[in-house]
Amino acid sequence: MREKITAIIASTLLFINVIFWCSLLFILTPIKFILPEIAVRKVMDPIFSTIASAWISCNSGWMKLTQGTLWDIEIPDNLNPKGWYFVSANHQSWVDILVLQHVLNGKIPFLKFFLKQELIRVPIMGQAWWALDFPFMKRFSKSYLEKHPEMKGKDIETTQNACKKFKYIPTSVMNFFEGTRLTPEKHEEQQPPYKHLLNPKSGGFAFALNAMGDKFQSLLDCTIVYPKGIPSFSDFMHDKIPKIIVRIREVPIPSDFCHGDYENDAEFKLQFQSWISDIWQEKDKQIDRLHKQESLIKDGKSQSGHLNY
Repeated sequence: MREKITAIIASTLLFINVIFWCSLLFILTPIKFILPEIAVRKVMDPIFSTIASAWISCNSGWMKLTQGTLWDIEIPDNLNPKGWYFVSANHQSWVDILVLQHVLNGKIPFLKFFLKQELIRVPIMGQAWWALDFPFMKRFSKSYLEKHPEMKGKDIETTQNACKKFKYIPTSVMNFFEGTRLTPEKHEEQQPPYKHLLNPKSGGFAFALNAMGDKFQSLLDCTIVYPKGIPSFSDFMHDKIPKIIVRIREVPIPSDFCHGDYENDAEFKLQFQSWISDIWQEKDKQIDRLHKQESLIKDGKSQSGHLNY
């Protein structure tokens, strides 16, 4: 009964929060069609980002009111809310997005996620993401490109055009390298060389770097661990996630990677993929260590009966 009441309260607060801040966004959005693009970027984008950050702060507020989750967070103390960052994390659940927003809000510019083009049709949220200039991606399958070769490269062009908008004001662009959420079925299908991860896809990151030049000052490599197992969004709303572990490290981006041709330069593509692979291997080891530490804590608690964490 307590969990159901918690879910009702959390869902109500989430809904009110969405309606309030989206209404404010939609009132201001028409101004974007009136002002020149540069004015939109330099005048309206900071206002929209402030609204979005306030939205996330209110999300954190109702989360604290309704969730008993223990947060174990390690994050660099020198992050700049007026910098440019590319952010990536392992992807396991829709809860990941709320986790990243909660942990990074106010420490770096408002996170803008790469989204599938189809999500723009989601009522209210799709229009809000569009108003906030989230980059929408339209990926074409190999079979589609075989029938429509003229569309080859259009998805890359879309990525680059979306990212060019972010040159004018401090921005954080978020992309899940795996491209999809981790499930046992997907892990079995891919057979990746990682215990806790799927294979990373580095193309979106490479194209964003190419579009942004050297604006991105670093990559924020985020690792999220749910010690009790991967939760659903329903689990989160019902306060069924006892602990969330987040580890974030800042990784310098080699300057050469900001100007390479990922699509046509095979050597550059191989070097870029190798760099991402090294990051992913370290992440996999880190996740394994964190799970083992949690097992030791659990064993210690069961033996002593009073170990806190």
